[in-house]
Amino acid sequence: MELSIKVSLLFAGIFLLNGMVTGVWKYAKIMGSDDHRAPVYVDIAHRTSFFYSFASLVIAKLIEYSPFSGGWQVVIVLIPLIYFLITIIAYVTEGMFERTENMFEKRNFKTTWFMYSLITAEIGGFVLILGGFIYTQFIS
Repeated sequence: MELSIKVSLLFAGIFLLNGMVTGVWKYAKIMGSDDHRAPVYVDIAHRTSFFYSFASLVIAKLIEYSPFSGGWQVVIVLIPLIYFLITIIAYVTEGMFERTENMFEKRNFKTTWFMYSLITAEIGGFVLILGGFIYTQFIS
């Protein structure tokens, strides 16, 4: 199995496990709350972990058909996966502090330049992955 696939599957597993663990955290917060709701970012961290787990599986499958060399495949899959990880860590951090305000309420480096880099990296990395699949399966 190619290293890029192993890396993608590892991230999928980590994200899935995090979704389960944050689910327990979310449940505990719901049961301990008067309104039976978890803090918003605990809920977001929980759901996002599952979403990114499955996105990582799609990446793992598509990268199997990549025309790029093994080293480039690892770099290409790490681009969106690292940003997925950073995003989940940010949500968990916000949840730990039980912040309820929208983290995008104030314009700062994180809400502007970091988001621009996230958008570029996630979409750009995935375009390379999907483009490689399209190339090998439909064009060449």
